[in-house]
Amino acid sequence: MKKQKRGLFQKSLDRIETIGNKLPHPVTLFAVLAIIVLAVSALLANLGISVEHPGQEGEIVEVKNLLNAEGIQYIFASMVDNFIGFAPLGVVLVTMLGIGVAERTGLISAVLRGFVLSIPKFLITGGLVFAGIMSSVASDAGYVVLPPLGAVIFIALGRHPLAGLAAAFAGVSAGFSANLLLSATDAMLGELTIAAASIIDPGYAEGMNIAMNYYFIIVSVFLLTIVGAVVTEKVVEPRLGEYKGEFREEMTGLTTLEKKGLLWAGITALVGVILTALLIVPENGILRGEDGGIVQSPFMSSLVPIITILFFLPGLAYGIATKNIKSDKDVAAQMSDTMASMGVFIVLAFTAGQFVAYFAESNMGMVLGVYGAQALESMSLTGIPLIIGFVIVVGIINLFIGSASAKWAMLAPVFVPIMMQLGYSPELTQMAYRIADSSTNIITPLMTYFAIVIAFAQKYDKKMGIGTLISVMFPYSIFFMIFWTLMLIVWMLFGLDLGPASPIRYNG
Repeated sequence: MKKQKRGLFQKSLDRIETIGNKLPHPVTLFAVLAIIVLAVSALLANLGISVEHPGQEGEIVEVKNLLNAEGIQYIFASMVDNFIGFAPLGVVLVTMLGIGVAERTGLISAVLRGFVLSIPKFLITGGLVFAGIMSSVASDAGYVVLPPLGAVIFIALGRHPLAGLAAAFAGVSAGFSANLLLSATDAMLGELTIAAASIIDPGYAEGMNIAMNYYFIIVSVFLLTIVGAVVTEKVVEPRLGEYKGEFREEMTGLTTLEKKGLLWAGITALVGVILTALLIVPENGILRGEDGGIVQSPFMSSLVPIITILFFLPGLAYGIATKNIKSDKDVAAQMSDTMASMGVFIVLAFTAGQFVAYFAESNMGMVLGVYGAQALESMSLTGIPLIIGFVIVVGIINLFIGSASAKWAMLAPVFVPIMMQLGYSPELTQMAYRIADSSTNIITPLMTYFAIVIAFAQKYDKKMGIGTLISVMFPYSIFFMIFWTLMLIVWMLFGLDLGPASPIRYNG
């Protein structure tokens, strides 16, 4: 039998996979980067590299040598603080305490399943995409619940199961940075952005908040839901054709016990929202700012614990109602299991924390920001072309480094200062990053849950492999990136805030 000739596209995907697999683990990668920062700081310091501080006229900023006596003392003395002080560490772990209980009691799964099963058939495609996008509030739960559920729903309706799986996967992964609610992603990326902005302007960074992209991501939900539904029904499903496999499966609804649990969880969530509102809605609300405002207030500084509580309490109520929680020992076990699942992130935080701290201490972020801005200005690459170029670059990087926090920990200290030097806010840079990162998640084999989705798909198509899945998901990636970037461009043209007190322009 003659071997089928592989096309350029397939060869490109193979090359991406080969190169990507040769990259070290993110933990190792950050350790290597930290060592590189130390070596480069010594080189640049010996060369006498310096720049004028962009925010303080006449002040000269020099690169610090982290390999001289003083620098080596700093390395040893700061190691623990660099780990503990790594911006996303605390916020992610605290948030996951609440989300973990909601996930492990079955609340998240029941909510997603109940939503998808309750909408009319003609809205089912958009409903799947929408549910996938919203699932990001539960971190990675959507990856496990929705793709197989989408396949079951489609096959029960006489449609191709892989189209349902693809629609759900697109929403969960490519739409990861859109939501109607704030999530751990906002806290994790926001803290890194604020830390990067402080390199140039600590005063501006102090006034930033983790809800900096909130207005934009709300509108993004509806845009991506429509785009995802159209791509599924007009591009992906026709290409897949009629499903001729033998596998059939019936879709089960929510049990009486699950419905009871959802009722109690809903009541608990409502009470939690009302109590939270009482702290911020009245003019003399406890969580309002000293001037009575909300944007700069204890409320904005308390979003992480508030999100945690608003997931924990409904999860607790659901678990008690469904008898998944019978004592406080069960709650402690579920929270412990959640923390155990965060082990890799904690180890990553150690090496990433060293890299970020060394980079900041060396002043290389400031130097790169100034020189980078001058280089871009000399190329006349500003405005919309600059944002488009940044989105494309991040999208390519995402094919090789899957972790959103890992990439942003590397890129934020470089690109946020550069963009600020060119007059663009850290909030805008972060949103452009999120668009690129999310859009290309579904076409990289290095994405954590890519192999799991392939396993789900092989239930209906034994021949499903990496290249096949990427070819199915590629249209979503392209159209999401195009329309999402266009939306950002429109936002820029109208000069709309991306979130509370989060402008497009930076006027330092």
